[in-house]
Amino acid sequence: MQPYGYGLSSSQRLDAVFAALADPTRRAILARLASGQASVLELAKPFNMSQPAVSKHLKVLERAGLISRGRDAQRRPSRLEARPLAEATAWLAGYREFWERNFRNLDNLLEELKREDKRIRRAKRQRSTK
Repeated sequence: MQPYGYGLSSSQRLDAVFAALADPTRRAILARLASGQASVLELAKPFNMSQPAVSKHLKVLERAGLISRGRDAQRRPSRLEARPLAEATAWLAGYREFWERNFRNLDNLLEELKREDKRIRRAKRQRSTK
C-alpha cells in the first residue's frame, strides 16, 4: 500500500477521510484504536459482524490514512494515525471561525435591539407622565 496521501490532492485526502468517517462502525473502530492497537479479531468482538466484514472497514480506514497495519507474527495489529484527523480538524476549524464570527454578529445585533427597545420604553414612559 502507498504511504498516506501518496499522489492525492489535499481535497482527495479530505474526501477519503470524511467518507471513512461517515460510517458509524468505522468511527467506533477508530474510537477503540484510540486506546491502543488491536487485531481484526479484537476489533470484531463488539460488533455483530464477521472478521472479513471488519477487514473491509479496516481497508477503507487504511486507504484514508486513518489507520496503519503492522505485522506481529500471525497478527496484523491496526493502529490509529493522527495526521489525517489533524488535517480534517484544520479544515473544519475554518468553518468554526466562520460560525463564531456570525454568532458574534448576531449577539451584537441582539444587544443593539435590546438597547433600542429600552430607549423606546423610556420614551413611552416619559410621554405618559407628561
